[in-house]
Amino acid sequence: MAYELYYWPGIEGRGEFVRLALEAAGAPYREVAREPKGMGAMMAVMDDESLVHPPFAPPFLKDGDVIIAQTANILAYLGPRLGLEPKDEAAAFFTRQLALTIADFVVEAHDTHHPVGVGLYYEDQKAEAARRAKEFREERIDKFLGYFERVLAINPDGPDHLVGKALTYADLGLFQVIAGLRYAFPNTMKAREGQWPKAIALHDRVAALPRIAAYIASPRRLPFNESGIFRHYPELDEA
Repeated sequence: MAYELYYWPGIEGRGEFVRLALEAAGAPYREVAREPKGMGAMMAVMDDESLVHPPFAPPFLKDGDVIIAQTANILAYLGPRLGLEPKDEAAAFFTRQLALTIADFVVEAHDTHHPVGVGLYYEDQKAEAARRAKEFREERIDKFLGYFERVLAINPDGPDHLVGKALTYADLGLFQVIAGLRYAFPNTMKAREGQWPKAIALHDRVAALPRIAAYIASPRRLPFNESGIFRHYPELDEA
């Protein structure tokens, strides 16, 4: 049976981290909310009072009768099933740790344009966003990417992957974050990417993987836009 992925249509968002894992593994899946009447189907699951383990919000994944929510939790579920997590227990937990760190990074990227409240428009918090984005550009990007650069450098199996010697969902997550940062903060990334050569090289290797390259070229890969997590507002990318 195909996995069923539920996420808001029209944006990459947090659902993209799950899509990348499914695409990299060549796993069959349905993007339910993109189908006719799909939003109704997604909301019906969320409102189903008979569920013992209801999801709080998208993304969530259905695998038969099992429903798993929260991006990093979904990836921990899919990882061993799709061959995207090491079999060694310590390495598997480290992969999950990296996915959670990426989730933290994603929250901080989102908060550059919505630092006050997610229910407010960007235009209602532009002054606060400018201040938050300045700190993110000058301090936080390097804090996170510097950490991933270090992890790549100390991997005993070499710097091609964050964990072990094979592709994991942590590699796919770092690829997506760098792609998103290039969209949201092109000036910052162009000026500073040389500080993280191993992380940038990993991004490029992932992008060149046959299944990922085919996915990127397909209509299944939605473009970044100003409704998602990574948004490009030129005033937030000023040096």
